[in-house]
Amino acid sequence: MLGTRVSAFLKLSKRDLKYDFPASIVVFLVALPLCLGIAMASGAPLFAGVLTGVIGGIVVASISGSQLSVSGPAAGLTTIVYGAIQQLGAYETFLLAVVIAGVVQLMLGIIKAGMIGNFFPSSVILGMLTAIGITIILKQLPLAFGMTEAHAFEMENGGGIAVFTDTVFAAINWGATIICLLSLAILIYWPTFKGLNKLPAPLVVVILGVGLGFAFQGTSLSLLNGATHFVSIPTVSSFQEFTGLFVFPDFTQIFNGDVWMVAVTIAIVASLETLLSIEAVDKLDPFKRNSPTNRELVAQGVGNMTSGLLGGIPMTSVIVRSSANANSGGRTRQSAILHGIWLLLALLAIPMIINLIPLACLAAILLHTGYKLAKPTLFKQVYNKGLDQFIPFIVTVIAIVATDLLKGVGIGILVSTFYIFRANIQNAFIFNISKDSDSDKTNNEKAVITLAEEVTFLNKAAIQKQLYGLPKTVQSIVIDGTKSKFIDKDVIEVIKDFEQNALSKGLDINLKDITYKKKKYLKKQKLQKVV
Repeated sequence: MLGTRVSAFLKLSKRDLKYDFPASIVVFLVALPLCLGIAMASGAPLFAGVLTGVIGGIVVASISGSQLSVSGPAAGLTTIVYGAIQQLGAYETFLLAVVIAGVVQLMLGIIKAGMIGNFFPSSVILGMLTAIGITIILKQLPLAFGMTEAHAFEMENGGGIAVFTDTVFAAINWGATIICLLSLAILIYWPTFKGLNKLPAPLVVVILGVGLGFAFQGTSLSLLNGATHFVSIPTVSSFQEFTGLFVFPDFTQIFNGDVWMVAVTIAIVASLETLLSIEAVDKLDPFKRNSPTNRELVAQGVGNMTSGLLGGIPMTSVIVRSSANANSGGRTRQSAILHGIWLLLALLAIPMIINLIPLACLAAILLHTGYKLAKPTLFKQVYNKGLDQFIPFIVTVIAIVATDLLKGVGIGILVSTFYIFRANIQNAFIFNISKDSDSDKTNNEKAVITLAEEVTFLNKAAIQKQLYGLPKTVQSIVIDGTKSKFIDKDVIEVIKDFEQNALSKGLDINLKDITYKKKKYLKKQKLQKVV
C-alpha cells in the first residue's frame, strides 16, 4: 500500500523504465566527474560534490515536476561558493548559509515567485554566466598545469618577467599538463565522431586520465607522482564510517549578517540558474511538456536544505546533465532519480577507483565547461543585438570578474535599467510633420503627435523637448491621445502649458482626448475581467 502511494506521488512508470534506465547510466557517467570538478573549483570537499549530486538526483527529482531536469552542483555557483567559504571562515558556517538559502527558495516557491527570472534582463543573465565561465577558466588554469600548491606563483628575490616565468615553469607538472591537453582534445572532438559519441566524452576523459596516471607514475621520469595530483575522497568500510563523513551546519552563527547575505545571494542566483535551465530543458523535451516553475523552486529549496544539513554544497537544475538526459532518451523523472542512486553506490562501492582520477582531468572538464559559458561567438551574438544589449552584457562581465558576482549583477542591472528607461522615453509618441493643406500659405506645416498607449512621467522630458522644439514653419499642431490608456498628470500639465503658449503665439492647436485616464483605464480593466 505504501509503495503504491509513493509510486503515485512520484508517478513512476514501468513502461518508461526501458528508456529511463539506460539514460540514467549516461547521466551518471557525465555527472560523476562534474560533481567532483565543481566541488574542487568551489573549494569544498570532493565528497560534498558527490553528496550534492546524490541529493539532487534522489530528493529534488522526487519533488520536481520537471520530467527531464537533473539537479546537482552547478558551475554557475562555483565563484559564490568559493568566495563564501573564504569569507565565512568555516565550512560549517557556510553550510548554515546553504540551509537558509534553501528555506528562501522554498518560500519563493510557496508564494509563487517562479516568474522571477522574467524580471532580470537577459543581457545581464548572459553576462553573469559568461563571467562565471571566465572565472572558472582562470581558477582552473593552475591545476591544468599541475600547480596544486598556492606558492607556485610566488616570486622570490624580487620581481620581473624572467623571475616570474622561471618560477612558473619550475612549478609546472608535465604529466598533468599532458593529461589536461589530451582531455581537452577529447572533450572537443569526441562528440564529432559518429557512433563513438554515444559514449560520453567526460567518461572517456576519466578513463584516459586513470590510464595515463598509472603510466606516468610508473616511469623513471616521475611525471605524475604525489597524491596531491589525484582525487581524494574518503573510503569507508562500515556504515558507521560512512555516517561519520557528514558535516553539519553551525547554527550558532544564525545571527551572523554575513551568513544571511551569502544565503540570499545563493538563493537568488541558484533560482535564476534553475529557472533558465528548466526553460531550456522544456525546449529539448520531445513531448514539449511544461515544467511548473513554482514547484521546481520548492524542490530546489528542499534539496538545498537537505544538502546544507548533511554537508553538501548548493545545487541547481543543470543544463549539461539535463541535456544528456534528454539526448539519451530519458522520458520521466525516473532517470534523474536512478542517476542519484548510481552516484550513491559509486560513493560507497568504488571510492578507491574514483581516487585514481587525476585532478588534471577534472580541470580539463571545467575548462571546457567554462569555455562553453564564455565562448567568443557569444560576444558577437550579443553585439549583433545592439548596444542596448551589448553594453549591459559586457559591463556585467567586467564587473563580476573585477569584483564579485552580487556587485557585478547589481551594476549590470543598473546599466540595463538606464537603457530600458531610455527606450521607454523614446517610445512615448509618434511624431510626423507634413504640409498643411488647410493653410493659405504654401510653406506652412502641420505637426501631428500621437501619444503611446501608456505615457508616464518618464516621458515628460521627451515630450516637452519635442513640443518646444517644433520648427517655426509649423503653424498647426495636433496632439492625439485617443490611443492612450494612461496619461500621467505631469505629462498633461506639460501639454496644457504648451497649449497656452501656442495660442499666445497665434498657432492652431488641437488636443484630442488629452485627459487623465487612470480611472477610465482601471474601469476598462475591471470590465474585461468580469466579461
